[in-house]
Amino acid sequence: MNYYEKEPVQRVQREHVVTVNNRKELEITGVKEVDSFDNEEFLLETVMGYLIVRGQNLQLKNLDVGEGLVTIKGKVYELSYVDEHSQEKAKGFFSKLFR
Repeated sequence: MNYYEKEPVQRVQREHVVTVNNRKELEITGVKEVDSFDNEEFLLETVMGYLIVRGQNLQLKNLDVGEGLVTIKGKVYELSYVDEHSQEKAKGFFSKLFR
């Protein structure tokens, strides 16, 4: 990139697809941002709202921010969405997260 070129614009995939392989690997498209994660829980902002992934020994296997693709490896127990229609659930979750 030369001095006069603009920086590349981040592309986020607008289609949101979640693929689970044998509860051991999770591939998610349409991810805007990975807000937080540890070995038991991931909080992802997707084009369809916030997605919470809970499990055991979770690891970020692949992250492609430009394409909006995230791959998580580990034992998947739960997938749940938090959006404007579930304010109480979101309020409880975020208050626990930021204690």
